[in-house]
Amino acid sequence: MKKSTSFMALLGAAALVLSACADDADTADEATTPEVTEDAEDTEEPEDTDTEEPAEAGRDYASIDASDYLACLVSDAGGWDDKSFNESAFIGLQEAVDLMSVNSSTAESSSDTDFAPNVQAMVAEGCDVVIGVGFLLEEATSAAAQANPDVSFALVDSGFNTPSDNARPLLFNTAEAAFLAGYVAGGMTETGVVATFGGLPIPSVQIFMDGFYDGVMAYNEANDADVQVLGWDKEAQSGSFSNSFDDQAQGQQLANGFINQGADIIMPVAGPVGLGAAAAAQTAGDVWIIGVDSDWYESASEFSSIILTSVLKAIDQSVLDTIADVAEGAFSSEPYVGTLENGGVDIAPFHDLESEVPADLVSEVEDLREQIISGELVIETPNAP
Repeated sequence: MKKSTSFMALLGAAALVLSACADDADTADEATTPEVTEDAEDTEEPEDTDTEEPAEAGRDYASIDASDYLACLVSDAGGWDDKSFNESAFIGLQEAVDLMSVNSSTAESSSDTDFAPNVQAMVAEGCDVVIGVGFLLEEATSAAAQANPDVSFALVDSGFNTPSDNARPLLFNTAEAAFLAGYVAGGMTETGVVATFGGLPIPSVQIFMDGFYDGVMAYNEANDADVQVLGWDKEAQSGSFSNSFDDQAQGQQLANGFINQGADIIMPVAGPVGLGAAAAAQTAGDVWIIGVDSDWYESASEFSSIILTSVLKAIDQSVLDTIADVAEGAFSSEPYVGTLENGGVDIAPFHDLESEVPADLVSEVEDLREQIISGELVIETPNAP
């Protein structure tokens, strides 16, 4: 019989494996001119984004000739160097260029008013596949998919409001990995107070917060503890939000509020806004951060000394595989859902803090990870893909 997270008398799971990751976008009101780049190789690349080995080791990407295809990517606000979901998607596109010789084009959005024009610009350019990055591009990408049945579309972090054969959702059950991160936080806090906050109250953000909350509660029940979670009420689906994915000052302000209430571990789910929280934690001197989307120890290395772990999303891998499927004539509308089982989500290594994490806690997390993968433990969330 499967257990749900409401039955938390468990001991725990997570092989600390690196995948790669993301969240969603900004809702700035100021209209800007869409920036379209004709080739991703000519785009100003994010810093420290060397192409990594593809996670799907069994697929021979080098044998796929995609040189007759044009793969296109539209960013959410925040840009390709956001150290978050946009950057991870860009890395996936660049991997496709390097491994399969696909032609590429990108359109970088500055605000929500850019989404529809940017998607249309990619269609007009003759793209074989157009991939939108982020929940907030759903309306523009869905409309374009309906109007252009001969073009393949994919959308990171969202389904399509009108499903069609040429539209693939790229989704991630980050509650599974965030649960493990929450359990770690429960075991590592010295004050008995941890916190999380989001960028916007949207499913792809709240799913992180649900998993984190449940992980802390699981630690409490398994260890007769009473760790408090600030910033999120899972039952009410309400909590703290910066209402932005690029205003780092908001992240710093929220984090300082949590720190003043005793929080010594914070998980910001707000793209670049989270860097403001990391700055506040670094200034405080005795606060750790849990990153999201990518491994912040690497992508935000200026804060590496305070990164406990990160909740990872393999957005780059989903982009790479989508492009490969188009080139091989294997594209379908079946949603991709990243899980612990398929490596689409995970938590990052503890890196410099590895010696700080007790062996018993590591063992508990490893056990929990295996329970989730086997289906014995189900992390329940209303925001599940």
